[in-house]
Amino acid sequence: MSQFHLAQINIARALGPMDSPVMAGFVAQLDEVNALADVSPGFVWRLQGEGNDATDIMAFDDPQIIMNMSVWESIEDLRNYTYGMMHSAVARDRRNWFEPMDGPHLALWWVPAGHIPTPAEGRQKIEYLVEHGSTPDVFTFLEAYSETGAYLGPKVREEQTC
Repeated sequence: MSQFHLAQINIARALGPMDSPVMAGFVAQLDEVNALADVSPGFVWRLQGEGNDATDIMAFDDPQIIMNMSVWESIEDLRNYTYGMMHSAVARDRRNWFEPMDGPHLALWWVPAGHIPTPAEGRQKIEYLVEHGSTPDVFTFLEAYSETGAYLGPKVREEQTC
């Protein structure tokens, strides 16, 4: 078993409040997408607020920015979930619910096994990625690093998550 796990945060700027009609299609799928994550191979943990999701947790100054955070055993496990049928179908429709992001909306980083990242830590990782780009400390699927800091090479651009 690895001494490290992969943490991730992804953010999106919603077109309206979670209880607005414009977000209804997204909100209707959250429980199913989250339930799938919970039983996916390599899943360790995900951030949850008052409900079964993290849409009510505010880590950014803009109240329309929502986030999700999770921890996985490996990059491959997170990639398989992210680009699997259910999640990728929701991600393809993200323009119905979210504004295009000007900068990075996904950050990945290695944490010691057992560490649970905080929303503030996730925000710092997004900000670091904006300032420095992919490094062994914070990276994306497109330019990933192993837990030892070895560059894994550029990946073919895949459908981005929301």
